[in-house]
Amino acid sequence: MNLLLEKIEKLRDELHFHNYNYYVLDKPLISDYDFDMKLKDLINLEKKYPQFYDNNSPTLRVGGSITKSFDSVKHDFPMYSLDNSYSKNDLEDWNDRIFKNIGDDNLQFLCELKFDGVSINLTYKNGRLIKAVTRGDGIEGDDVTENIKTIKTIPLKLKGFYPQNFQIRGEIIIEKNDFLKMNEIRLKQGLDPYMNPRNTASGSLKLQDSSEAAKRPLKCFLYQIVSNEENYKTQHNYLKNALDWGFNISKTYKLCNNLNQVMSYINHWDQKRHLLNYEIDGIVVKVNDINYQKELGFTSKYPRWSIAYKYKTEQVYTRLKSVSYQVGRTGAVTPVANLDPVLLGGTYVKRASLHNEDQINKLDLHVNDIVNIEKGGEIIPKIVGVDLEKRNFECDKIKFIENCPSCFKILSRNESESQHYCLNFKNCPPQITGRIQHFISRKAMDINGLGNETIDLLYQSGLISNCADLYDLKRDDLLPLERMANKSVDNIFIGLEESKKIPFERVLFALGIRYVGQTVAKKIAIAFKSMDNLKTKKIEDLILVDEIGSRISESIVDFFQDEENCYMIDRLKSLGLQFEIKPDKKPLNNLLNGDSFVISGVFENYSRDQLKKMIELNGGKILSSISSKTNYLLGGNNIGPSKLLKVEKLKIPLIDIDSFINMLKIKP
Repeated sequence: MNLLLEKIEKLRDELHFHNYNYYVLDKPLISDYDFDMKLKDLINLEKKYPQFYDNNSPTLRVGGSITKSFDSVKHDFPMYSLDNSYSKNDLEDWNDRIFKNIGDDNLQFLCELKFDGVSINLTYKNGRLIKAVTRGDGIEGDDVTENIKTIKTIPLKLKGFYPQNFQIRGEIIIEKNDFLKMNEIRLKQGLDPYMNPRNTASGSLKLQDSSEAAKRPLKCFLYQIVSNEENYKTQHNYLKNALDWGFNISKTYKLCNNLNQVMSYINHWDQKRHLLNYEIDGIVVKVNDINYQKELGFTSKYPRWSIAYKYKTEQVYTRLKSVSYQVGRTGAVTPVANLDPVLLGGTYVKRASLHNEDQINKLDLHVNDIVNIEKGGEIIPKIVGVDLEKRNFECDKIKFIENCPSCFKILSRNESESQHYCLNFKNCPPQITGRIQHFISRKAMDINGLGNETIDLLYQSGLISNCADLYDLKRDDLLPLERMANKSVDNIFIGLEESKKIPFERVLFALGIRYVGQTVAKKIAIAFKSMDNLKTKKIEDLILVDEIGSRISESIVDFFQDEENCYMIDRLKSLGLQFEIKPDKKPLNNLLNGDSFVISGVFENYSRDQLKKMIELNGGKILSSISSKTNYLLGGNNIGPSKLLKVEKLKIPLIDIDSFINMLKIKP
């Protein structure tokens, strides 16, 4: 039996080796036929001897596992976004800020292409891939490990001498040639083409069937190793070694000794980027020294030791055909420009947001104008100008509508706001469906099986008019509808039943109370514990909650003064949804006596989560920002200068970890 296992392991190692040579080094050592025959032999052996299963086997490249939902996973190290720069002056300002902290005139910088793809974080233990998580909101993302295993440029098993435990970050992309081939096939099949490589790559990672993900031509460039272990002193050394371990590292990076060399690299790729077989939207510049990176640390949003240089946004001209108007769930009316289709940044653009009436007037827009458009932040198309020389008698000045485009009620606009609103809250169709679509969304009730199109269909069929109606649906209601088969209906009812486990703070967010976002909903849920308690509160009660102002408080009170809202909540409560926050562990003692703490900086022996638990278990409270209600700033290394100024101004005590431990009367 040991000989059989040795044979299987040898075959796996051979396939890992040939896979690396083919997809990473682009130097195949055997023919495709020979590779396929070896893979077929391994598949047959693994089927015959399932006791030798290996969750990093090369056979997993073909997929086959089904993932009904993707679990949210908290990142061990937050995946920060990057601060942006657009000129050499911006880079010089960034360099000056670094010098004030480091005081080293001879800094080296590592420059890399900024791939326009989907960020991924990979975890390796003992040389094997054990987890792959999307960036998400930077704090937590989705576990997409099974789909990631199908990507040939991501090693399942490392080679050489690698750290025992580490994480590595990269970007999932689809190359331009592969994207064109995908769309050629779709058009031949009579299907709509995919919009752009980035969105297609993102959608591919969330396919439920990993064998379908395996069919997508996904590739991955890795660029950042994250670890508590201090194995290498520079970013440059990490990249060189990561290549030896089997990772696909783009050879386009460059080590620069000063900002002039950085700008030469930036200018070189500004001229050459259109020759690349993949999309980039700029250059990433990093301090090369790892110890300096740790010393510089992070702001609340960005690493201080890295910055993105963004290339000038591509602009094109096209004709403004007309303006249509969309009504959101809050009644806000947004004008949308309908354009002659034009290729911009790899995507055919047909529409662009005009935001509000003020924006239309500022641009002095006319129908049939030739307008200049760009992608704001490389994502959202917007009109930035008009070619006045091409305006003629066929161009009519745009006048903002006075009536709702859906229910035809007169629109309202407050003097203090730029937005027009339809006040027909209860009977305007897009407001009704918009609220239900918000309710089922991923960050709210996350009801699998239901999507925006299905909500529209259910509303148009007269089956739902509010969120509670979803839970009263019957199979006989759904089966006669278009695109509704037994399996689809089963998934809807499974999703509805699972949603009853969603905690109170997300249910509160799902209700769509104006100005109550995720963070606000969580603070309110913690403060008042239950919906029954919250319903009785007045504005003066709500405003006492940290970071809850008068506008939010008034909106919450108004929501509960509406009888229909209260009736819907009662229905949802009777249907089994969570309207109470589950109590956390009771404090071990009252040593901190309700004192409020803000935590800032980096701590050598404690994570932030550990410190938060210590505070709460000893009767203290955690605040997200410094205010007059803060009793202490618990500070580690690299506290943000703005926080230091604020605590000094408010005369709030700044304590270090030793002082904090003494407050708890325990030994570190």
